[in-house]
Amino acid sequence: MKATLALHKLGQSLWLDNITRDLLDNGTLKRYIDDFSVTGLTSNPTIFEHAISKSSSYDAEVGRLMKARLSNEDVFFELALQDLTRAADLFAAVHESTAGVDGFVSLELSPLLAYDTKKSVAAAKLLHGKGNRPNLFIKIPGTTDGVPAIEESIANGVAINVTLLFSCEQYLASAEAYMRGLERRVSAGLSPDVRSVASVFLSRWDGATMDTVPEALRDKLGIAVGQQVYKAYRDTLESDRWQRLANFGARPQRLLFASTGTKDPKASDVLYIHALAAPNTINTMPEKTLLAFSEHGKVTETLPRNGGDCESVLTDFRKAGIDLDKLAADLQSQGAKSFDESWKKLLDAIEIKGKVLQGAN
Repeated sequence: MKATLALHKLGQSLWLDNITRDLLDNGTLKRYIDDFSVTGLTSNPTIFEHAISKSSSYDAEVGRLMKARLSNEDVFFELALQDLTRAADLFAAVHESTAGVDGFVSLELSPLLAYDTKKSVAAAKLLHGKGNRPNLFIKIPGTTDGVPAIEESIANGVAINVTLLFSCEQYLASAEAYMRGLERRVSAGLSPDVRSVASVFLSRWDGATMDTVPEALRDKLGIAVGQQVYKAYRDTLESDRWQRLANFGARPQRLLFASTGTKDPKASDVLYIHALAAPNTINTMPEKTLLAFSEHGKVTETLPRNGGDCESVLTDFRKAGIDLDKLAADLQSQGAKSFDESWKKLLDAIEIKGKVLQGAN
C-alpha cells in the first residue's frame, strides 16, 4: 500500500500546500488526487507570488483585468479565485462524500489586514461570497487582532482557516474564538455547522533553534509543539462545552499541521509527516514533501493521545535557554511580516506584468 494511501486510511487528510494555474492546466493536481490521496490544498501570498511572477500562464488574464482598470489587489483576487474555484470543483466529490469534513481549498486575506479586525471581517465575508463554493476557506491569522475577526466571521457563517498559529496557547485562542462564534449562532437560532481548521506551523520552530541547541535536541521542537497542540485539540473536543455545541450540530474545528517541509538538510525530508500521523487531522505539505513521502514514506505509529513526551522535551528546550513563549510570539510576528513582503512582491509583479503586456499591445 502506498504511504499516502496508508495515511489517508489512518484518517489524516493529505493536503497540498501549493496552487498554480499550471498544476490545474496540465492535470498534475488531478493526478495527485487520484494517485496520492490528496483531498485539499492551501495557498498563501508567497505561493501566489511565485506562481504569477514566474509563469506566463496568467498573462492573458492579467492583461484583460488591467484593461478593466482593476487595482493590482483586485487583479490578484480575481486570479486567485479563478484558480481556487477550479481546485474546489476538483475536490467537490471529496467534500460531498465526507459530508463537508474534507475537500477544502483556502484563500488568504490581504496580509495587510492581519491587525485590523473590522476590515478582516468585511473582506472575509466579501471573498467567501465571491468564491461561492461550500469548500472554500478564508484564511485569517490567529494574531491578537485576528482572533476577534475569526469569531465574528464564524458567527457570520464564513468558513475559516485560522493561520499563523505557532503554540498551544495560540491554538487554544483560535479554538475559543471558533466556539464563541458557534455559540452566537446557536443563540440566534442559526445552524452552527460552519467549518474551520486551525493551522499550526511547526518546522519554523526547528529552523529557529537547530543551530543554537545541543545536537540531541536538534529537530525535536516542532514535533513536541505538534504533540502538545494535538493533546489540547483532543481535550477541547472532549470538553463539556464542545459536546453541548456538537448536540446542536456543530462540527469540530480540525487541527491542521502546516509548515511540514523539513528545514534541516541533515534531517529526513519526511520528518514531520512520519511524526504527526493522527486521525481527524490534516497535514498540508509542499509538493516536494508530498512526492518524497509517496516514494519512501511509512506510516508506523500515530501521535499519542496524551502528547507523549512533549512536556519533557519542551522542558529540555527551556533548560537550553529557549524562551518558548517569546519565540512563539516572534515566529507569528515574523510570519506575518514575511507574508507582508510577499504581498508587496506579488502586487509589484502584477504591476510590472501589466505594464509589459500593455506595452506589447
